[in-house]
Amino acid sequence: MGEIGLDYHRNLSAPDVQRDVFARQLDLAARLGLPVAVHDREAHADVTAALLAWPGRGGTEARGALHAFSGDAAMAMHLAATGFLISFALPVAFRSAEGARAAAMALPAAAILVETDSPYLGPDRESRNEPTTVLRVAAELARLRGCTPEEVAAAAHSSFRQLLTVA
Repeated sequence: MGEIGLDYHRNLSAPDVQRDVFARQLDLAARLGLPVAVHDREAHADVTAALLAWPGRGGTEARGALHAFSGDAAMAMHLAATGFLISFALPVAFRSAEGARAAAMALPAAAILVETDSPYLGPDRESRNEPTTVLRVAAELARLRGCTPEEVAAAAHSSFRQLLTVA
């Protein structure tokens, strides 16, 4: 399923409406046997609850990915243990992203994806993100995890292929 989820930052829709629509989108993904790409902005508890209750996909298949992850290590570990992949974008390189940085260090390599969220989430408010930023994200994940960017890329590639495997 395309990017679905909850965004409590802008509140363009009431949270109860967002939760209802998200539940219906998760139901559709389950009926179609598709993984989900999940947007979560300032809605960590509600996103986690919805995903843990979601019966979609499972077994050895990835259930979906949390896009541009901004939660904490506990959230990441809990969701990864139930089959979700955690995708990191450039904010993981910012010291202020303590939760995402802790998650990047704690997760098993097989649970990690790398993204840019181009053109958003750039290096500063005035700069647009570029697709090549994925190299900077991989380098930061490697630094945090004590491995090479190539190891991060190989693990992310394998995880991504698993995510796209449709039963």
